[in-house]
Amino acid sequence: MSTSFSTLISATALAGHLDDPNWRIVDCRHDLANTRFGRAAYEDGHLPGAVFAHLDEDLSSPPNGRNGRHPLPDPQLLAARFGAWGIDDGTQVVAYDDAGGMYAARLWWLLRWLGHERVAVLDGGYQAWCRTAKVLTAEIPTPTPRRFDARVQKGAVDADALQAGLAGGEVLLIDARSPDRFRGENETLDPVGGHIPGAVNHFFRNNLRDDGCFKEAAALREEFGRILGGRQATKVVHQCGSGVTACLNLLAMEAAGLCGSRLYPGSWSEWCADRGRPVATGPA
Repeated sequence: MSTSFSTLISATALAGHLDDPNWRIVDCRHDLANTRFGRAAYEDGHLPGAVFAHLDEDLSSPPNGRNGRHPLPDPQLLAARFGAWGIDDGTQVVAYDDAGGMYAARLWWLLRWLGHERVAVLDGGYQAWCRTAKVLTAEIPTPTPRRFDARVQKGAVDADALQAGLAGGEVLLIDARSPDRFRGENETLDPVGGHIPGAVNHFFRNNLRDDGCFKEAAALREEFGRILGGRQATKVVHQCGSGVTACLNLLAMEAAGLCGSRLYPGSWSEWCADRGRPVATGPA
C-alpha cells in the first residue's frame, strides 16, 4: 500500500494524487454566520474531484437545545454518507476548508472516530492550494459508492465523564475558543458566557502561522508541552464552543506527536445548556 497521510498533507503532495482512484478530497468550507456559503463557494470552484460536506447537514446531527450546537452524527448514518462519497477502508481522504482547517479538522476527527486512519487535512487549505497548484473546477463529481464500515473508537467524552475526570484530577481540559470568550466576554454564539471550571485556554488559531499553515511539529510540541506540564497526552480532553474548532487543537497535538487526546463533542454549548453545571469566568 502506498504512503498514507494521517494528520497533514501539503498542497504539493496532494497535487500528485488528483487522478488516484483511491483518494477522495472533501471540501468542508463553511461560515457559521452564513450556512449557505460553503455550498455556494464549492459550486463556484473547488479542488478537482472534491465532494462537498456541509457542517450542519453532513457532519452534525440536529441540535435539540440540550446537546450542543453541532452534535455528533449517528455513526451508521455518517458511515453511509462516507460510503456515498466513495470512501472505504482503503481510501486516502483529504479534507480542506478556507479557514485554517477549523472545519476540515471536524471531518478528520469524525473519520478517525469511526476507525478510519487514512485521513489528513490540507495544510493551508484552499488558499495554499490556490498559491501552489492553482487548479480549480466547477465540475461536480459522481463518485462510485463504496462500503464504509463504522468502527466507533473511544475518542469522545461525554459531559458526565468529563465532570468526573475534572473532579478527580484525571483530565486536563483544553478550551480552543478565543481568550475573550473563554473569560466570558463578547459571547455571541451561546446564551451563557464563561468556561468549564478547571479548563485552560489554547486558542486554536495559535497553531497556525501567518500564512494559514500549521506551525512546525517541534514548535507545536513545545507549546503544548508547556500546557501539559508533564502530563500524558492521553489525559487531555479538548473542547470549544460546539466541538468543531477543538478538533484543530487535537489535530495539532497529533501532528506534534502528542497522540491519544480526546474530544468533548458537546463542548461549551452543551455544558452551559444545563444550568446545574458549574461555570467559571475570567482567566484560568
